[in-house]
Amino acid sequence: MRVIGLISGTSVDGIDAALVELEGHGYDLTVSFIQGLAYPYPDDLRQQILALCAGEAIALDQLATLDDAVAQTFAAAAQALIAQAGPADLIASHGQTVFHRPVGRPALPDQGPVRLAYTMQLGRGAAIAQHTGLPTVSNFRQADIEAGGEGAPLAPIVDLCLLSHPTERRCVQNLGGIGNVAYLPPWNRRDSAPKVLGWDTGPANSLIDIAVHTLSAGALTYDVDGAWAAQGTPCLPLIQRWLEHPYFTQAPPKSTGRELFGWEFFNQCRQDSQGQGLSPHDLVATLTEFTAASVTHEYRTFLPARPDRLLVSGGGSHNPVLMARLQAHLPETAVQPTDAVGVSASYKEAIAFAVLGYWHRQGFPGNLPTVTGAARPVVLGHGNDEALPR
Repeated sequence: MRVIGLISGTSVDGIDAALVELEGHGYDLTVSFIQGLAYPYPDDLRQQILALCAGEAIALDQLATLDDAVAQTFAAAAQALIAQAGPADLIASHGQTVFHRPVGRPALPDQGPVRLAYTMQLGRGAAIAQHTGLPTVSNFRQADIEAGGEGAPLAPIVDLCLLSHPTERRCVQNLGGIGNVAYLPPWNRRDSAPKVLGWDTGPANSLIDIAVHTLSAGALTYDVDGAWAAQGTPCLPLIQRWLEHPYFTQAPPKSTGRELFGWEFFNQCRQDSQGQGLSPHDLVATLTEFTAASVTHEYRTFLPARPDRLLVSGGGSHNPVLMARLQAHLPETAVQPTDAVGVSASYKEAIAFAVLGYWHRQGFPGNLPTVTGAARPVVLGHGNDEALPR
């Protein structure tokens, strides 16, 4: 089956689309990556999404219009990929996360803990199916949430299939807007699957992107090739202060988003940096080092053993300063992009949702309770075959 996976992460830097040929059932899976495409958001649509993620109020009719615009753009990304790489049988769309409240975080300060997590992704699958004429699986997080999980991260089960090794302990670290890790014990694929751990490690590119966009007066949206960080000097006392955030002492399962590591956190970081007399380049260097330090802090605190190899995906894998700092923090671990072992670092997350959509069709569970905290494995996603034009 040829499946297109679609996702836009918390960086809101566009839609990653991956066309994948899939065969097999469950873990016994053959995955052939055919082609990927990065499809940008129109500038005005990106700004609307970012404003909503930052907590800007929006009327319900405006939210509905925004939801439809995101779906139309996701559909356009799929159609552009089909035009380049040939037909698909199924679309699996993660959508665009605009709000994520994990299990146990109070909805309001004076309320007790909530019983279920809450998450919202724009770009409804029914609209994508209407625009493309293809069956579409979407809303992947909800079934895990209904089973008591956080609904995130969802990629570790696919990482197990694609990136585990018979003798190596591996970590797969995605560095999108938010970072997430999958810890993969050795697995020879003949025995039953090992216990995989995974969680959101905290900020990856979210704070760096906000900083560069702000400090460049909107001329840049991210730190291209780590150029700003390379020109600055990290402030280690600030990094230690920021690592005191309660998220970094919370044990997994856990997940997060821009609600914790977005504009409010950045504004505090900027205020702290001004108190230290940091230059703009110093601030970006400090936030880059903070990302590397937070990732490795999470490993040292919560992993059962150090990984032999760290495989990195997402936009952060293309930042040489961030990659070098990860290697410096983990001198006994080989740090590489996932491309080094045959999986595209740019499109790994889109590939993962293509697999989850394929498993939805098979009725195969796509979550890992050890990762999300769900009470049981469940089939993920909602199919939209009924939304196809007749």
